[in-house]
Amino acid sequence: MKRESYDVTGMSCAACSARVEKSVAALPGVEEVAVNLLKNGMTVRYDEGVLSSADVVAAVVKAGYGASLRGGAGERREARGPAQDVALQEYLGLRTRLVASLVFALPLSYLSMGRMMGWPMPSCFLGVENALVFALTLLLLALPVAFINFKFFRVGFGALAHGSPNMDSLIALGSSAALVYGVYAIYRMAWAAGRGDAATVSRFSMDLYIESAGMILTLITLGKFFEARAKRRTSDAITRLMDLAPRTAVVERDGAEVEIPIEELERGEIAVVKSGQAIPADGVLTEGAAAVDESAITGESIPVDKVPGDRLVGATTVRGGWLKMRVTGVGEETTLAQIVRLVDEATSSKAPIAKMADRVSGVFVPIVIAIALATGAIWLLAGRGVEFALSMAISVLVISCPCALGLATPTAVMVGTGRGAASGILIKSAEALERLHDIDTVVLDKTGTITQGTPVVTDVLCPAMDQREFLRAAASLESRSEHPLAAAVTARAEAEGLELLSVEDFAQEAGAGVRGVVGGREWRAGNRRVLEAAGLYDERAKELEQKLADEGSTPMFFVTEGRLAGVIAAADVVKPTSRQAVGELRRMGLRVAMLTGDNRRTACAIQRQVGLDEVTAEVLPQDKEGEVRRLQEAGRKVAMVGDGINDAPALARADVGIAIGAGTDVAIESADLVLMRSSLMDVAGAIQLGHAVIRNIKQNLFWALFYNALCIPVAAGVLYPLWEVKLSPMLGALAMSFSSVFVVSNALRLRRFRPSYASADPIVEASGAAEGDEGKGVMKVKKLLHVEGMMCQNCVKHVRTALSQVSGVSGVEVSLEDRTALVTLSGDVADAVLTKAVTDAGYEVKSVEAA
Repeated sequence: MKRESYDVTGMSCAACSARVEKSVAALPGVEEVAVNLLKNGMTVRYDEGVLSSADVVAAVVKAGYGASLRGGAGERREARGPAQDVALQEYLGLRTRLVASLVFALPLSYLSMGRMMGWPMPSCFLGVENALVFALTLLLLALPVAFINFKFFRVGFGALAHGSPNMDSLIALGSSAALVYGVYAIYRMAWAAGRGDAATVSRFSMDLYIESAGMILTLITLGKFFEARAKRRTSDAITRLMDLAPRTAVVERDGAEVEIPIEELERGEIAVVKSGQAIPADGVLTEGAAAVDESAITGESIPVDKVPGDRLVGATTVRGGWLKMRVTGVGEETTLAQIVRLVDEATSSKAPIAKMADRVSGVFVPIVIAIALATGAIWLLAGRGVEFALSMAISVLVISCPCALGLATPTAVMVGTGRGAASGILIKSAEALERLHDIDTVVLDKTGTITQGTPVVTDVLCPAMDQREFLRAAASLESRSEHPLAAAVTARAEAEGLELLSVEDFAQEAGAGVRGVVGGREWRAGNRRVLEAAGLYDERAKELEQKLADEGSTPMFFVTEGRLAGVIAAADVVKPTSRQAVGELRRMGLRVAMLTGDNRRTACAIQRQVGLDEVTAEVLPQDKEGEVRRLQEAGRKVAMVGDGINDAPALARADVGIAIGAGTDVAIESADLVLMRSSLMDVAGAIQLGHAVIRNIKQNLFWALFYNALCIPVAAGVLYPLWEVKLSPMLGALAMSFSSVFVVSNALRLRRFRPSYASADPIVEASGAAEGDEGKGVMKVKKLLHVEGMMCQNCVKHVRTALSQVSGVSGVEVSLEDRTALVTLSGDVADAVLTKAVTDAGYEVKSVEAA
């Protein structure tokens, strides 16, 4: 079986995507087909012995749409550029069409409504003697609108010709009928005016449908413009992933180091990578040693020490050291390329969201056309004449033209997304909101999502030595290291105001740690290998290491003069709001799980702290995507929350992908929602917002359909035989406008949406407390810092990280908009210490006050 992706053009609604999918699925040899309306794409899996890509394209073309095969794997980078250009061009084109349409539609609407409502108007448009001037002006204003939006006519009549009418077909029929009848009415007015028949002129001047045609096209273009805004960034994630790979590589050829383009790198070559450089491809370390930052792939913030024989992953970065590697995977064979493929496939395989209005249109459009034809025929048979019958038929088309249906979804979505943005929840599409409504399982990444994402010192153990002196010596030694754990130790010492000592004979020991002379004594620091080398790794040390690991901390052992001087433990601590957020999600009836590449001990420690339902640890990027797919195959509707590049495939696979705002650009682009405040509480708020928006859309659709169910019979003349009640064209246009105004007004109610939480205080939680203190509710002091110099979310992250590393700080909430940092303290911390932490991070503290 062969799987291919195609770009499909010409689709405008769910009826279109359903027809494309049905046409391709009918081909022999097709096993699976999925059409994505938002991406204007299609994925097909078929038997290449029975079918070819040309046959698939021909089937789509025969159905009335365009299709083209996307570039192969080797052309992936080039293939995504045009896709982005198409999405951007569509957005810009609709924006231009909307602005140009409004230029003509606004005066058109004012003239048509103003005459009936008695608004101030030039005298040249008033009175029977100026009726032709009035009518011709309306026509001259409406024709540019029709020309600007000619695409509706081309697509709508094209779909009608293929026997699959859609929303565009109804728009085209109603607008065309209104314009044709308007031109006919102008000729009748001119004919009557030449014969002095003022009554006929007056009657036809009130029966013009020209303004309806212009407003129909403008309002629908407005709805299409809203939808196009969501399509602009559908292909950015793939491009950003591909851009992570370095452009060049340094390899050994003929005894010399040569820099070559990455495309020329071959399997089996020896590549050289220095500190600060990115590893060019997957491979095995053959010479040297280094600490490698694998956060781009694994999402874990602590670099991994690599020694000869260890596996290296392309696009990761060497933070300290130097290495040579034998290349084992290039191009599409690399881990990065596999992640790219997973994101692409997961995005393409998502079932297309059939918007409610489009689903209704599958039945509504043909029925309306049939009613209009039947109305004209019945009145002709009743002997009422061609003009009367045509007027009634056009009334049905015009009054049922789906302005309210077309606006029901985008207006609610736009107001909902605006409300979300004001709350720090960036929602990227209507599809995300609809899927949020059905979520029953929330899957969380650990690092940077549940936790802060940077290591912080949690324990300083030195029973045989003064703690401050021990910490001073330890920080002095670690200050020469580039390792994040070393940075955590140094930050702790600085927070306590300790002055560091000079270090002599400093050296890094591959896979173990560092050594140097501090205060005239030789010190060694690192993992258990330091103790093993000194013969100090006894049962007591094993128990301590086990205990700290069970608590989710990484121990660093410090040895001097042949004895264990002390242990410093560091951990990626839980965010202040994580426990409450998990509790809130569970209160809403959702199951909460965690996926992490970290070890099982750390994962279980986090589970105990925040109260998760289940955890899956030690998973690779491919496994995360697979775990999400496993939950979906079990019938679960899954929301995935993450911040790393390794989360991108899982974010794309999930029914709703939610990215933490402080995370990577790739995770953000792959997700459907972005939490700009990096707070898990916003996950619960986003789901509540999704419920509110979908409820509002259903209300809008109900009233739009109720309006049609009530007005179509009146427009068809059901009441005429008894009471001679005939719907005036102007009243029909007014009713149509009212339905749209009603829908928009109902959507505006979403501006008052506020998420409701069971607890108003997200600060009191058990994270960071001792195990025996869990659930006791510790009294904590809050201080508010006014910080100057923050310009973006990266600044927010830097300030948050700096304050989190201060001893005694249990929670930090930073607001970019208010330029403040709310710090929660579990002990007595001086204002000067907090100020110094922010200042050292490169920002200025204006004042500190009690909160």
